[in-house]
Amino acid sequence: MTPEERDDAVLDEADGPGDIASENESLDKENRLKPEFVRKVREALREDDKDRVYELVEPLHPADIADLFELTEEDGRLALAGAIRDLMSVEVIAELNDYVRELLVEELEPGIVAGIAEQLETDDAVAMIEDLDREDQRAILAELEPEDRAAIESALSYPDETAGRLMSREFVAVAEHLTVGGLIDFLRESKDLPTEFWEVFIVDPLHRPVGTCELSWVLRTPRHIALTDVMKRDQTLIPVEMDQEEAALRFMKYALISAAVVDESGRLVGQITADDVVHIIQEEADEDVMLLSGAGEGDIYEPIQDAFSARVRWLVANLGTALIASFIIAQFGAAIEKLVALAILMPIVASIGGNAGTQTMAVSVRAIAMNQLTRSNTGRILWREFRVAILNGLTVAALIGLATAVIFTPMLGVVIALATVINIFTASLAGVMVPVLFDRMKQDPAVASSVFVTMITDSMGFFAFLGLAVASGLVG
Repeated sequence: MTPEERDDAVLDEADGPGDIASENESLDKENRLKPEFVRKVREALREDDKDRVYELVEPLHPADIADLFELTEEDGRLALAGAIRDLMSVEVIAELNDYVRELLVEELEPGIVAGIAEQLETDDAVAMIEDLDREDQRAILAELEPEDRAAIESALSYPDETAGRLMSREFVAVAEHLTVGGLIDFLRESKDLPTEFWEVFIVDPLHRPVGTCELSWVLRTPRHIALTDVMKRDQTLIPVEMDQEEAALRFMKYALISAAVVDESGRLVGQITADDVVHIIQEEADEDVMLLSGAGEGDIYEPIQDAFSARVRWLVANLGTALIASFIIAQFGAAIEKLVALAILMPIVASIGGNAGTQTMAVSVRAIAMNQLTRSNTGRILWREFRVAILNGLTVAALIGLATAVIFTPMLGVVIALATVINIFTASLAGVMVPVLFDRMKQDPAVASSVFVTMITDSMGFFAFLGLAVASGLVG
């Protein structure tokens, strides 16, 4: 169904079952499903009126049907799948949230899941079943055609989040002895080509890629010209074991549309395309943001137990680091009792340092993820952040110092200004060094950097401010 046809067809709540209105009446101005439309579907499910459910859902785009599954309660999703039957297309499955898709696939019959998997590209089929239990995987694989089963089993044999898992095995490869005319004839006569492709891989007798030909070149080149004379020999090859994030970085760096994936012997085994990379970039960015906050995967459909275990360990770690800051404050308890202004002002120093550390840490984690912060330029980046910290520190210190001098005493203004400069400088260094150290230890720098940077900035902020107050003689 075309978008125009979909725009002309959806049920109107005021009309009886089977009456068709505009699809816009099921979507709000931001193209989201309206609450009243979702409510109608839920009511039809509760009444076990499958025909009504089908009539409501049929006009929707596959992406909207996927949204409807996510908006439906967990115990109603299987009933929804049963009611809409043939509307459960591969496009709907591909658009589903990972957790929702996994739960739904677990409930469907293996034969139904196998039928969906056979219609998907290999990488999409793998994504659909890779997180299932071994028993469920075996049941689904047993229902597949031998060729599809072999391709999916081969992909599952590679480590998670590698090019081998990500790659598609549907590509076009031809021998290097062909002419342009021979390639065109092959493309016209072959019955087993991918649905979409942008370039053809040229391989040697050992099936190793020696070049590529974009379709635009092929269409504009005379038939008698040899492929070896027009193909692009300089190509970016992706090792099958390469991490998917590194593969995505190569796509961005070299502006690739597609790239060949090769095994240990250099043989062509698959390809990665730009649409795959778009999903990877989004997933990796989301993952880094969630890890920086210690929120796990941060998916609202994630099981409660998984969300709890992912978040609580960093909250416990944060409790431990907070105790360190509390210990430092306790050492200056007598001074705080004598000068209440210290208790009023010290959270300001810690807060400013924490924000400065978070800013630098976010920049550093992103630079590491983009391969911009490496061993060769760490010193230069530290020097840059040192200069930024000094400028920030002096600016903020002047403001807070002047305000404190006016409200309290000039000496206290000097103390808080110096403490602010020290803490911002420390925060900036920590914001770079903590992620770098995690990266050098082969750990994800986004995982726990925020906990340790916060500990450093809070502890140093309290120590610098209270220590300078005692040393300056403000507290007798």
